[in-house]
Amino acid sequence: MTEPEAAQPPGPYEELEFSTHLEESIRFAVRYGEDRRPPGRPGVLAREVTLSAGWPVLQFRLPLSAQADPHAYDMLEREVSTAVALERRYGSEKFGEVFTRVIGFDLTCAEPFVLYRTPAGAPLTECAGRLSGDEQQRVIAQLALAVRLLSDLELVHRTIAPDTVRWDGTHVRLCEPYAALRVGETREAFGAAPWASPEQRAGRGTADPRDDLWSVGRIGYYLLSGHSDRGEGPPEDLGDYRRLAALEHSGLFAADAAARPAPAELLRLLHVPDPLATAVGTADPLSRGRAEFDAHLARKRQASAAAPGQAPGAAWVPVQDGPRNPYDLVPPRPSLRARLRAGFGGDAPDRTPAPPAPAPAPVLVPPPSRARMCPHCLRPVEYDETLLVTIDAKGNRIPLDLAGEHRPAIRREILRKAYHLCPHAGPGEEAHELPVPYLTNGDPLSIAFVGSSSVGKTHLLAAILGEVELGGLEPYGLKCLPLNPDAHRTYLRERVQSLQQGRQLGRTVQQTFARFADGLLVSARGATPRPVVFFDLAGEDLAQDGEVTRFLTGVDAFVFVLDPLRALRMASLDPVREQDGLPRRDLGDEAFTTVLNRIERQSNGLVGAPAVIAVNKSDLVRFEPAVDRWLGRGLPPRLDREALRAESRDAYAFLTHHASRAWLKPFDDCARCTLHFVAATGGQARGDRFPHGARSRRVLAPLLSIFAMCGLLPEAEPIEGGV
Repeated sequence: MTEPEAAQPPGPYEELEFSTHLEESIRFAVRYGEDRRPPGRPGVLAREVTLSAGWPVLQFRLPLSAQADPHAYDMLEREVSTAVALERRYGSEKFGEVFTRVIGFDLTCAEPFVLYRTPAGAPLTECAGRLSGDEQQRVIAQLALAVRLLSDLELVHRTIAPDTVRWDGTHVRLCEPYAALRVGETREAFGAAPWASPEQRAGRGTADPRDDLWSVGRIGYYLLSGHSDRGEGPPEDLGDYRRLAALEHSGLFAADAAARPAPAELLRLLHVPDPLATAVGTADPLSRGRAEFDAHLARKRQASAAAPGQAPGAAWVPVQDGPRNPYDLVPPRPSLRARLRAGFGGDAPDRTPAPPAPAPAPVLVPPPSRARMCPHCLRPVEYDETLLVTIDAKGNRIPLDLAGEHRPAIRREILRKAYHLCPHAGPGEEAHELPVPYLTNGDPLSIAFVGSSSVGKTHLLAAILGEVELGGLEPYGLKCLPLNPDAHRTYLRERVQSLQQGRQLGRTVQQTFARFADGLLVSARGATPRPVVFFDLAGEDLAQDGEVTRFLTGVDAFVFVLDPLRALRMASLDPVREQDGLPRRDLGDEAFTTVLNRIERQSNGLVGAPAVIAVNKSDLVRFEPAVDRWLGRGLPPRLDREALRAESRDAYAFLTHHASRAWLKPFDDCARCTLHFVAATGGQARGDRFPHGARSRRVLAPLLSIFAMCGLLPEAEPIEGGV
């Protein structure tokens, strides 16, 4: 028999820096234990870490070898967000001991990690047979309490089982929340019978706190009966255990989550005090901002209702009119076609809704001549086959003659890639052209991204179009084709693919003439496709009231990109500000002001063009409760009006609390303006790369909001305001 190997001596002290749950940076001398692979967490390594004061903690880290999995980092980030949310909310409360407590984390280092207190006690699998009847009841009660606390933060733990729950004689302790989901997020198939609910195991529907209650019921049955069952419905011998009567009659063992009690109701049935029902609520620093949001919306609603010319088919705007009616009518901004007619002496625009038309092919033989406003020079352009060109690889314009081509299919294919010269480029003006589909489809929609240099406009647009390319708009009933295939392919290669490969994009260069960056043909439910073009100008150009920004007076919608580093009075951002050389500004974004001062106003003084404020780089403040509530969850599969209003309200209140009023100028000036927390890259670049790749968050939210306000987004149910 061989001698057992001698225990390895502890390693030398090393230095470890990390952030606390309050994002305070601290540094310790530490000793590391041996790595092990924890069950249920593929790719993650665990080890004991001894801090310099002799404090043992537990570290879970993502080694370089596991970072090829694109979801591995996202899972760790979600775990940290959940652990921080629990610590911030319940860390100072005695009942917070039902959770494994987070010590700190670092999500930016080469091997991201999270640190927890070493959990006391033993898993229920080891001590269940030794528990007294009273202890069994306390375990069940405290598990129900833990689910109640999680549900109040809109979290579902999903990992409540005898091998993951510890008991130290006084408290239960749930394991690290590495599988947690937000309430309402699509369930991911996870867990095993009988502990995970049938819906959770199948990955069916959306996450619900009652998923965790199923697990509580199964553990209760396991403790009191001494065995488990198949986990498909109520155990056959459930009635044999008197102590399970409350659980049995509550519906806790129902196979469908909707039939189970709410966490607070289960506490009542178990005669367990609900600390959240009796606790004195802490002051909410954002309550004043939320009240201001409601009041401001009411004022804008009143001003819009008083404006002349309101039409019955107007687009929506959020209002304070009760939780079920958060949107109301405002006068719509005339379309480009209507403005063009009015500007050149045509008839008044006809606002009678037209009946739905069957969807034609994206590019057909052009219809009878119909003027379009050139988005570059704002002059009318009528389709003229003598002005068709193609553009070669060197940028040369080559005249296109279709006189001899009579085959419709071939003509369509040629026109799909062709350009139409704008006839208004006179001497001294830059020649420009439009993709033919811009002139041969529905009314165009132009969207301008506004913000100073380095706020992330280019990254945000690339992230949005990357999501579109991956089919992100299809769940909302939208189909997208490139406005020009060659130009779109170039944009994808130079911008979108570079970003998705983790490379930082170069700054947008200044221009002498505004051109759109890319364009799409967007169609909804068989309607005529509409061209959608995106303008991304350098911040220096937008901040100057010059000729290059003349096109702004014809833009249909605006995305105001707000940079937290410039706007927010938060000490946690100071190190990043210093690193990037970006000073904070109380006067707001000068590009916002310049653009808003240039846009046409309605008779009520408000800008009629739909607008959104996209709080970009929200990952920098991801652990703030108002931000985490939204950035930590995916977009719903259909436009949710109440959620849209709630996010706008939270974002407004957050900016009101942490920034000067000047940063909310787009909301103040625009009749229709929503606010969104987004992250184009999900992290800070080091050099010219993002160390853990670019991970966009909720970037389609601003686009969906604009599409809804412009009548491009179909809805399963009618929405007030004619969207």
